[in-house]
Amino acid sequence: MTKIKLCGLFREEDIRMVNRALPDYCGFVFYEKSHRNVGREKAAELKAMLDKRIKAVGVFVDHDPEEICSLAEKGVIDMIQLHGHEDREYILSLKERTEAEIIRAFQIGKGAEEELSSVIKEIEECPADLVLIDSGKGSGKVFDWDFLKNIRRPFFLAGGLNAGNIEEAVKTVSPYALDLSSGIETEGIKDENKIREIMRILRPDL
Repeated sequence: MTKIKLCGLFREEDIRMVNRALPDYCGFVFYEKSHRNVGREKAAELKAMLDKRIKAVGVFVDHDPEEICSLAEKGVIDMIQLHGHEDREYILSLKERTEAEIIRAFQIGKGAEEELSSVIKEIEECPADLVLIDSGKGSGKVFDWDFLKNIRRPFFLAGGLNAGNIEEAVKTVSPYALDLSSGIETEGIKDENKIREIMRILRPDL
């Protein structure tokens, strides 16, 4: 069964919504340029409210590794998601310092075939526990999913996902998990009706 991650929670009401929906993962964004950004203290407050069956993923962009490890050690986050220029050495260093699983995000543009082949090689050889494939840093845009048929390892799929295309995404590329953020929002705020619709489509037996 495809897992579900609802990302970009930053209000107490967001936590109440996901507690009712019970996805597999939720995401806290630690990136000051995002309107969904949460600080350490707010994230800790939100995590304390979160149903323990849901794993909290911290989303970072070229963040201080000391701070990341501290957040994991204190239990503010359960998993780490990297969206910047973090290289192989950075990831291996984190793995030496924390037991939290690491997700490395890759952005897929409209490059030439040889450029896409290079990205595939990088994805396959990445030392992170899991990978996430998106069209950009929270761009909210869909990319050509045919590219994903060349990837052999499990991956999170992000980018423009919503109630209108998630069934097609699962059928087309069989992702390990779907990662939604803007697709469960109305005017930048999490919308419980959209969350319920996503869960109804992906968890019809619940």
